[in-house]
Parts: sequence; structure tokens; C-alpha cells
Amino acid sequence: MKKHLFCLTLAFVFTLGFSFAQNSVPVKVAAASGAGAVNVAGAASAGVTTAPRGFLKANGKVIVDASGQTVILRGMGLGGWMLQESYMFKLGNIGQQHHIRQRIVDVVGEEKTKAFYEGWLKNHTTRRDIDSMAAWGFNSIRLPMHYGLYTLPVEAEPVAGQNTWISKGFEMTDSLLAWCRANNMYLILDLHAAPGGQGNDLNISDRDPGKPSLWESAANQQKTIALWRKLAARYAGDPNIGGYDIINEPNWGFEDPADRRGTKEKSNKPLRELMMKITSAIREVDSSHIIIVEGNGFGNNYNGIFPLWDKNMAVSFHKYGNVNTVAAVQGFLNWQSEYNFPLWLGESGENSNTWFTEAIQLVESRQIGWCWWQEKKMGINNPLEIRQTPGYVSLLNYWLKNGPKPTQAEAEAALNQLLEDIKVQNNIYHRDVTDAMFRQVGSVETRPFVAHVIRNGAVVKAVDFDLGRNGYAYHDNDSARYQYQMPQNPGAGNRGWTYRNDGVDIQGSASEYSVFSIEDGEWMQYTVNVAEAGKYVVKFMVSGSGALSFLNRENVVIEAGDGWKEVSVKGVRLEKGTNVLRVRAVKGGWNFKEMKFVKS
Repeated sequence: MKKHLFCLTLAFVFTLGFSFAQNSVPVKVAAASGAGAVNVAGAASAGVTTAPRGFLKANGKVIVDASGQTVILRGMGLGGWMLQESYMFKLGNIGQQHHIRQRIVDVVGEEKTKAFYEGWLKNHTTRRDIDSMAAWGFNSIRLPMHYGLYTLPVEAEPVAGQNTWISKGFEMTDSLLAWCRANNMYLILDLHAAPGGQGNDLNISDRDPGKPSLWESAANQQKTIALWRKLAARYAGDPNIGGYDIINEPNWGFEDPADRRGTKEKSNKPLRELMMKITSAIREVDSSHIIIVEGNGFGNNYNGIFPLWDKNMAVSFHKYGNVNTVAAVQGFLNWQSEYNFPLWLGESGENSNTWFTEAIQLVESRQIGWCWWQEKKMGINNPLEIRQTPGYVSLLNYWLKNGPKPTQAEAEAALNQLLEDIKVQNNIYHRDVTDAMFRQVGSVETRPFVAHVIRNGAVVKAVDFDLGRNGYAYHDNDSARYQYQMPQNPGAGNRGWTYRNDGVDIQGSASEYSVFSIEDGEWMQYTVNVAEAGKYVVKFMVSGSGALSFLNRENVVIEAGDGWKEVSVKGVRLEKGTNVLRVRAVKGGWNFKEMKFVKS
């Protein structure tokens, strides 16, 4: 993964710890496809949507179901459930999840830490999460597995060379599979943390660099092979298993240890050999399921991997922070043409809504499925956001900023509250994200973000501009980040990273959000329902200096000064019913909080 990884072509036992863990409107829980989904108002899938009809198969360049129909996988990863990374929970450079566990032990002790992680695994992902994702339009789930929930580490085995199996991981997988089956969704198993760890990016595999890695230990490799054989034997007959993603994001310099990310590797021989051994073990017990492979360099370096060695395989690539053009994925398309296999964008995201829509359009136009990362974290660029409470912030201050250490009672209360806040019904649902991933992929139509009813005294918040694409619902000069392709000038997308994931820059908190960093030519559109027709004075609450226009009327100069001030546009005629209003920055440099409508 993830927001910190380098992309080329863009492309333990259960008691081990797991790192912590716009409309900012609490989600509404209602019946949908399952027992209590969080619904998307108005979101709809675009293009092909296929419910499971038997085992998925590789058929030339596409994936098909048992009826031979092409399946476009539209998936979401469950990062943060079995395996977390520090950035997901604002934990800075604390690092791997076993380090975070040590921090929790420090504040609440060993027994309460064990109880916390039991609660975490119970609450983070539930049937209600899967019901919600099905209602939003997803047809598949990718489960990032931590091997430590399924088997002991090599060094902890009572008998060297043998495998002790742990029921917890298998039971969690069984439950998740049942939830997917109830929603006609596929479940893709992803070994995200392999025994020993598969790369030099330590966080994504919870690797301890003081112990042999996957590539430095024959015992770790044998355990990895045995785990996949065990999983395949368990799920061989289940058509709702979409496939086996056998090693997530290898990043290792086999030929040159200085090539720590594996992006320059020319042969990748150890990676290919291990993946072939895993495939052979799977095929001993399961001849039905697709096997998905990932190249070195975080799923992007496929030098030496081809040709593939099994007839039922797909190739995954990961795409973060680069432009959404054919040229960005041309290398994969070339390999696909030469070797005739399906491609799958197995992991992507961590960007703005504009980037999401463009990336999904790009791959779906070539019958390539996709899977986003991830359903929930502390942040706005995912469907669900986990809240940060004052108690949790106090923990962060202690862990990251040398702040005062909370008492055990205070820390326990903060952690217990976090266990409640990770539940889907207590998350903040970002409707703009799912709208961008589904409806906007196939439509330039705009929709009201909230229901604005205009009558005398009505107030419209600046941040509640319409739902839709950049250039249609709003125009922002910088609406996405390209940090891996243009590191010197990557752009920022939403500079405030709060409330909404669109390009418009938003700052503040729930009590006082505002649009800031407004540049020349940028605008926002508001679709409103006028209850009282007539002429209005529209009063804009602004700060800074510049000039705005409203409905292409005369420019209103915003003079420099301290604090918020009011500027007005008079004589605005609004007809009863739907009206589409635009606020445009003739000259940027000002901030915008709200507009109030007063009958003349």
C-alpha cells in the first residue's frame, strides 16, 4: 500500500497487536441488501455490474463467471481490520502494529491490551459493513490477512518445521465469507502480512527487521506455502471466493540489497519460484479458483515473472498518485496483449474524488476490475471515517508529542470509546466518495449535496456545494495529487482534508467549516429549491480580499481586513422551484463560509 509507497507504472499469535487504531453527518442505518446497511442516497453503479454466478475464471484478457459473462470486479479492501498501518489512525511514525501494541500495553497493561484487540477484531468489520458496501455498489471484498491470526510465527512453533493452526483467523474469514455470500459478493483472500514479512516497507506486513524475512528464511516460505494450502483446502468448493491474492506488494532487492523497494530488479527469480510453489500447493486441493499474482516493487515490477505457469491466473497491479492516462498503464496492457491474461487493479485510492473517478473510468473502459484501499480510517478519502475523540487525541499527544501520560483509567476510557467509534454505525459516512466511485464514473449530472430550501432568512453553507465532477459541480484548479509521478509539484487535491474529498479546499471543524485557498477562476455550484419566489439580497460571509461574482452578475469586491465580513449582491431574482446558483472567484485570495438569502 499505500500513501507512502513508491509505484512504478501507476504503475504471530492472536495476542500480537494490531495498530490503532461530508458531509460530516453520521451515517443512517437502514435496511438494504442485508441486515442493516448504511445506504447511499442516490448513488448508483455505472456500467457493468455482475452478481456472482459460480466460480470466477480467467478467460483470455477478461475474468468471467460460470455462465461465461464478463465480470468487472468493483471491490473494497478491509485495511485496518486484521492488519493496520500507523497512518490509518494518525499514529505518525510509530511504525508496525506490534510497536503500537507496545504503546497500548504501556498505558493500560497486558490484559486490557488483549481485551482491546479482541474488541477491535469484533467491532471493526461486521455484517453491517458488508451490507453497506453492497448497497453502495461494490461486488467484491479484498481481505488483507495477517498470517499471525492463522498460524504461529516460525520461531514460536513448539516443533520446528511444523505448523500450529490458530482458529481465530479462519473463523473471521468464515464469517466474512458468509456476509459476502448473503450479499452476492465475491471475497478475495489477500496475504498482506506473510510470515517474516515480504518487503522493506515494514508497516504493510508488520515485519520485524530483527528477524529473518520471508526471503531470508526457508521456514517462513514453507509456512507461507502451507498456509495457502490450508486456506485453499478449506474454501475449494465455495464459488463466493473470488480468488487468492497470494503475496501482497513484495518489495525486495534480490540481486541488489540496496534496491530496497525492488523496483530495479531484473529477474525476480526468488519471487517467481515462491509463487509457483504456492500455486502448486493450492492446486493440490483446489483446481477452481483464480490465483492472483503481484510483481515486485509493490505489485508493479514484473521483470522475469512471465510467462505465467497456470491457466487460471490474473495479474494485479497497484496504482497510486500518478496520472490517469492510458500511458500510465501501457506497460501492463502490453504484457496482457503478449501473454493473454486478465488484469486487475488490485489496490488503489488514497487520493481525491476527481482522481478516483478518472482512475475507475480508465480501467473499466478496458474491462479491468478494481479494488480500493480502504473502507474506513481516520481521514476523508474513504467511504467511512473514524472519529477522533478528545481522549484519543490525548493518547496521540503522549505517544507522538511527549505530552503528559494519561492515567490508566483515562487511557482505558479512550480505547473503549475507540472500539465504539470503529463500528460502521458510528463512522462518518462520506457520500461524496462513493458517489465519485460509482455514479460519477458514468455521469456528469450534478446533484444537491444537501437539500437547500430558499426562503427569507435561509442560509447555505459554502461547503455544501453540489455533488459531481470537477468542472460540473465545482471548478478547482488543483483537484488531485500526483505525488509519485510529479514529486516536485504533486498538487494537493483538497488542501484542508476535512468534510469532503472533492477538490475544493475546506478547513475548520463541524461548528465552522469554510472554503479557503480560493484561486482565480474557481467556482462552486449550489442547486437549491426556492420556496418563496422573488427578489433577494444574497449576503456572503467572507474573509481575506479579492472579488466574487454570483450568477454572472457584477463583481463584488472583497476588501482586505481582519476576521469575517459580509458582502452583498442585491436584486437577485429567484423563481419558485429548482434554481442552480454559482459563486465564482473573479479574483482569489478570500475565504467563504456561507451565504444568506434575505427577501428584498
